[in-house]
Amino acid sequence: MFDIRLIRQDPSGVKEAMARRRADVDIDAVLETDAQRRTAIYDMEQLRAKQNKAGETIAARKRAGENADDVIAEMKSIKEAIAGLEEQSRGLDDMLQNQLMVLPNLPDESVPDGTDENANHEERKWGVPRAFDFTPKDHVEIAESLGIIDFERAAKLSGARFTLNMGIGALLERALINFMLDIHTHEHGYTEIWPPLLVNSDSMRGTGQLPKFADDLFKVENTDFWLIPTAEVPVTNIHRDEILDAELLPLYYTAYTPCFRSEAGSYGKDTRGMIRVHQFNKVEMVKFTTPESSWDELEKLTSNAESILQRLGLAYRVVTLCTGDLGFSSAKTYDLEVWLPAQNTYREISSCSNFTDFQARRANIRFRRGKKPEFV
Repeated sequence: MFDIRLIRQDPSGVKEAMARRRADVDIDAVLETDAQRRTAIYDMEQLRAKQNKAGETIAARKRAGENADDVIAEMKSIKEAIAGLEEQSRGLDDMLQNQLMVLPNLPDESVPDGTDENANHEERKWGVPRAFDFTPKDHVEIAESLGIIDFERAAKLSGARFTLNMGIGALLERALINFMLDIHTHEHGYTEIWPPLLVNSDSMRGTGQLPKFADDLFKVENTDFWLIPTAEVPVTNIHRDEILDAELLPLYYTAYTPCFRSEAGSYGKDTRGMIRVHQFNKVEMVKFTTPESSWDELEKLTSNAESILQRLGLAYRVVTLCTGDLGFSSAKTYDLEVWLPAQNTYREISSCSNFTDFQARRANIRFRRGKKPEFV
């Protein structure tokens, strides 16, 4: 979320950054709302000062035995005007918060400029894609022939875009989860978290899913519960509305959860088998850091994710997303793309981002190392 002071101080810089990431936002409208709100607050303060002065005049006249009806009438008029400005100010404040909530994060200067994934920048590759003297089968054919994933019965149970792992398919999934968690906790210094799978709207707003991406989420009817699209949501919100001790930073958390996504707008695109399903398993890593250490921590987190792929012997590449392909909350993102033989291409398997203080402002997560708390 944005600090309105940044937009006031450097509106042209913010506009330029939004243009870089192809964001369809109106910064002038935000500034106009802010100006109206500040005017209403100023006018209200002026009237309150006048109200105080009128109160003193009334008291003085009464002590002198003089009539104060005219000032009392004026006082009533001032009070009504203040009430109207208070209501106006609250409305403008709500409007401003809603406008700020849908502004994406500013891209870092190191992020390449571009419209879509075609402008993403390849940073490095690891491993050599395996060559076959036959046409390799994809994961659907292999899984069904081995009887380890049943897509038809999954559809019977829930509908399209679900999977049913069976036998060694279920064992493989569980083994991979444990493998990742054990490495991250025993070797990389993360604390394992087992979070709720249902969170409230405040949590979704804190990480940027709400209000902009409500259609991509699953909501429980007649409640304020949402199924999590990623463990990032509950894990990040662990410290919502808290002030952390600077000596505790950086904090490293990792969590396995099922993830639930409606995948709105992706129907008919990359939906074969286990791609773009409504429910999938994921091991997440989240770090809370000081501003000056956050970029080093992004590189370390990316290295932690790469180490998993290296131990599995999977050829992959690291790609920096361009401004037009950057996620809403991210200032910079590395995608790890694994080579899929049946598709003869690299596909995203992991995403590592620095959100700077964007989510911290939305969730009010701060730390103290001096008198004034700072956002993590």
